[in-house]
Amino acid sequence: MADVAVIIPARYQSSRYPAKPLAPLVGATGTPKPLIRRSWECAAAIVDPASIWIATDDDRIADAVRGFGGQVVMTAESCANGTERCADAIARLGIAPEIVVNLQGDAPLTPGHVVAALVDALRATPDIAMTTPAIRCARSTYAHLVEDQAQGRVGGTTVVFGADRRALYFSKRVIPHLPPEAATMAFPPVHLHLGVYAYRPDALRRYVAMGVSELELLEGLEQLRFLAGGIAVGVVPFDPIEWDAIELNNPTDVAPIEAILKARGIA
Repeated sequence: MADVAVIIPARYQSSRYPAKPLAPLVGATGTPKPLIRRSWECAAAIVDPASIWIATDDDRIADAVRGFGGQVVMTAESCANGTERCADAIARLGIAPEIVVNLQGDAPLTPGHVVAALVDALRATPDIAMTTPAIRCARSTYAHLVEDQAQGRVGGTTVVFGADRRALYFSKRVIPHLPPEAATMAFPPVHLHLGVYAYRPDALRRYVAMGVSELELLEGLEQLRFLAGGIAVGVVPFDPIEWDAIELNNPTDVAPIEAILKARGIA
């Protein structure tokens, strides 16, 4: 993907999972690798590693990234979220790519074809500032989301969108509400939002200029700032993929992610 920069935001502090980027994940060979390395390897399977930067404000993360040969850009501690960190990273690097991809550092199972489709959709839709994926849930994914919600854990994010494929809302609750007959379908009509975005650089500048929104703070979802500010978010829908693209949100997510890494033969 020419003229695309991939930024992986990573912060050390997390109320749900402190030091999460350095959490070890064991793959098919039994060798543990920190989450941030697995996220970087996920990106490196999609684009040239020379186009990938880990954006962080923490020396421990920076040292770990340099240890496996990744590029680091040190960003401000004041960045409110990953999107602001991407904007800061691009400014500090002094680069002007056509498209900036934000591959969140807790999403090591993101499929490469999803990222490519986001970039293609953004290029094909000039009136959209950014694109993001929505994957139809398999029953197992839906069950994982519902169980997290029932136990009071903040799990994955779901999204609803209109016929024009523009986002209506994102939530850490499971939306929409399903009646029992829909909830027991093999592929329930719920879409999982994966933590990856493709932006035009100008969208990042506008995002920072808008300032934090109430919805963003309430849900803890950075993308809601775009919707609150009246900026359309393009949703690229996908059929269920071959594996549950679980993000590492809680310590309880480690075991299922490791099981998928092993099942897919990822070292």
